Amino acid sequence: MTTWYFNYGSDRLGPFDEKQAIDQARQNSNGHCWRQGFTDWLPISQVAELRGDAPAAAPPPPPPVGPGAAHEIDYQIFGEDMQFVEVELDPGESAVAEAGAMMYKDAVVQMETIFGDGSAQASQGGFMDKLVGAGKRLVTGESLFTTVFTHGGPQGKAHVAFAAPYPGTIIAAKLSDYGGRLICQKDSFLCAAKGVQIGIHFQKKILTGLFGGEGFIMQKLDGTGLTFLHAGGTVVQRDLKAGETLHVDTGCLVALTDSVHYDIQQAGNVKSVIFGGEGLFFATLTGPGHVWLQSLPFSRMAGRMLASAPQRSGSGGRGEGSLLGGLGDLLDGDNF
Repeated sequence: MTTWYFNYGSDRLGPFDEKQAIDQARQNSNGHCWRQGFTDWLPISQVAELRGDAPAAAPPPPPPVGPGAAHEIDYQIFGEDMQFVEVELDPGESAVAEAGAMMYKDAVVQMETIFGDGSAQASQGGFMDKLVGAGKRLVTGESLFTTVFTHGGPQGKAHVAFAAPYPGTIIAAKLSDYGGRLICQKDSFLCAAKGVQIGIHFQKKILTGLFGGEGFIMQKLDGTGLTFLHAGGTVVQRDLKAGETLHVDTGCLVALTDSVHYDIQQAGNVKSVIFGGEGLFFATLTGPGHVWLQSLPFSRMAGRMLASAPQRSGSGGRGEGSLLGGLGDLLDGDNF
């Protein structure tokens, strides 16, 4: 629904819907009016749609997304432990998300599942460009497909929401504020404004790749728009000065700017490795740059759940200590 406002010198009236605005214009056309889509206040007498003889014009759609550009979207994050993000779209604007991440959407929002990452580069390229984009996602362990949500209506705002896959925190980051690139763990990406390119980042050192917690391959997000990441537990952000080094558990790293040097280091002596419970290595992050850390990696949470699952020896092929075996015990009624 279009909302109108009228200005008569020192008097400002509104909001009015379209019918009320036409009636007001007929009563007094010696002023100025404004609605969404106008860049400035216009004389009432010059606006054809207020004369009742022309249909309301839709606000102009945003310009096509060019290389390195992204749609300007608004958002709001809800919740504490199980968060979701609601994205607000203008007509023609789009958001891209992982397949299955949607929570709800307005009816006017059109949903399209595409091959690749949905970035402008992939959309404007040929089949091989789309194949390469899909291949990058497959290498990082994600689905070959992403889903693009577009406001297909002529006017007004529309909303689509995306939910986090497990307890934790949603991080909103505008890539233009961080040099146009973020490096993140491969399962942290949730959604972004259309135009953000999702690629892969290889660790240059073999040891860093093998023991760096997230493996040899991480995700790379390029562009200028908003992107949303999901982290487990509570998120801590640190700004590292040039030469400043931070030691981090390898699983607790969520994302870092491209300027941060990432490496691994042995976690103390043999006694510390065997009895410290912190693993063989920890990550060393050296500034300058910005890093995001999570307090509860999903692997740690899954390990505790698996360790606490009901166990039964000789479970008929389920495997002692397996999660499926524990669920089988419950279904067999042994725990009731």
